[in-house]
Amino acid sequence: MPDVVCSATVKLPTHIEEEPAYSEWMATANGELKGRRLMAPARGLLVAFFLLIATWLVLPARPALAADWPCWRGPAHNDTTPEVSGWPRTGWPGDPAWTKDVGEGASSPIVAEGRVYVMGWQGGSDSVFGLDAKTGQELWRQSYKCPEYGRFHTGDEGAYHGVLPTPSYDAATGYLYSLSVDGDLCCWDTRSGGKRVWRMNLYDTYKVPQRPNTGGELRDYGYTSAPLVLGDWLIVEVGATEGNLMAFNKRTGARQWVSQCKDPAGHTGGPAPITVNGISCVAVLTIRELVIVRTDRGHEGETACAYDWLQQFAANVPSPTVEGDEVLLTSGLNISRTVCIRMALGGATEVWESRAFSRACSPVVSRGCVYLAYGPLKCLDLATGETKWTGSSFGDDGSCLATGDGKLIVYGNRKLALVDIADSAAVYRELALKPGVGSGRCWPHPVLADGRLCVKDDMGKLYCFAVGP
Repeated sequence: MPDVVCSATVKLPTHIEEEPAYSEWMATANGELKGRRLMAPARGLLVAFFLLIATWLVLPARPALAADWPCWRGPAHNDTTPEVSGWPRTGWPGDPAWTKDVGEGASSPIVAEGRVYVMGWQGGSDSVFGLDAKTGQELWRQSYKCPEYGRFHTGDEGAYHGVLPTPSYDAATGYLYSLSVDGDLCCWDTRSGGKRVWRMNLYDTYKVPQRPNTGGELRDYGYTSAPLVLGDWLIVEVGATEGNLMAFNKRTGARQWVSQCKDPAGHTGGPAPITVNGISCVAVLTIRELVIVRTDRGHEGETACAYDWLQQFAANVPSPTVEGDEVLLTSGLNISRTVCIRMALGGATEVWESRAFSRACSPVVSRGCVYLAYGPLKCLDLATGETKWTGSSFGDDGSCLATGDGKLIVYGNRKLALVDIADSAAVYRELALKPGVGSGRCWPHPVLADGRLCVKDDMGKLYCFAVGP
C-alpha cells in the first residue's frame, strides 16, 4: 500500500458535537470540571480519550484512497488510479461478486458514487444502466431506438458492433452523458431515476458527413469518442465541417464554442485535458493529426499547436495519453510506432520514437515507464522509449490500468492478469492470472474503483470483482 501522509493537526468535525452521547458527555464534563484544576490522572485520561478520537478519525484514511472512475480512462484520463489492487489476496481476483448482461458494444463501464454506469445495444435499442456497485442490482434503465452501426458505417463490421463511446459522469450535477454510435448525445439525471434532461443527434444537428478515405479502404465506425466534462462544459468530438470539437453547456446542451480545427473526427476513445505553457487545453487525435485546443477564457477553441498523424483506413483507435506537457501516441498499419511529443504554444517537438506499438491499447504511464497491452505486454522507458521488457500475450484487444500499489491490471484475450510494476524490473513478473473472463472481444477497458474491479466484453457480459478492503 502506498504511503499515506496525514496532517499532525487533527480537527474534530463539527458534526460530531451533534451526536447525543458525545454532547451529553461534554456537558457533564464541563459542568463537573468548571473552575477546578484537573488532577494528573484525570488529565491523562482526558488526553488518552482525545488521542483515541484522533486515531479513530485518522484510521479511515485508507478507504479515502478509494477513487471513482467517472469517465473514459478514469479520474486522471490516463488509466491510472490511487486505488490499490487488492494483492495479496488468495486466488486474486476470486470469483465475481456479480455479473450482468448489458448488451453489445465496446463502451467501457464507469463507477461513481457507489454506482456502475454502463451502456449496451440489443434488439434495435441502446440502453443506459445504473447499477448498484456492490450487488449489481439494476437501479434504473433508460432505452432509446438506435441502429447497431452508425449511419455512414463502412468496413470492419465483424470486429465491432453496438455502443462504442464510454459515458461520462459529472459529480457536481449528478448528470450522466452518453453518446451512441449514431450520434445520439444524451444527458441523464442519475439522481432522478435516470430521467433524460436533454438530447440531440449530432449527425442531424450539424450535418456531419461520412469520414474521408485516408489511404487503403474507406473506414467509418460512427461515433467512438467519449464526451468530456470540463467545468461547466461538455466537450464532444463532433467532427462537423464547422469544427472538430464543440463545447456544450452541460446543464442545458446549448452550444458554447466550436474549435478552430475542422478535421473529421478520429476513432479514438476521447479527448483529454492538458496544460501547455500554463494554459488549459484539450488534446484530441482527429482523423489527420494530434491537435491541442485551447480552453482558456477568450481563446476557447483556438488551436495551440498540432502534430501530423495520419493512419491508413482512418483506424487510429488508441487515445492520446497526456503526461505533463507531453503526449504519447501509438498506432499500427502504415505508422507502426509509438512517439512522445512535447507540446508548446505554436509548436510540437518529438522527444523520442519507438518501433514498439499498439493498434488498440492506449499507452499507460506509471513509475517512469510506458505500458502497451497489444500482443505481448510491452514496457518502455518513459524518458527514452527504449523497450525494457515484454511478457505474456493479450491479443489485439488488450488494455491495462496502473494501480496505486505498483501493479498493472491487464485485460485482453479473455484473460485478466495482475503484473508487478512496483520496481523497474528488467523482466515481466506476473502475480496472478484468471483465464476465461468473457466470451467476446475485450475492447472495453477495465475499471478499478472503490474496491471493485469491473471488466466487460463486447458481447455485453459485465463482471464485477470485489478486490478492495
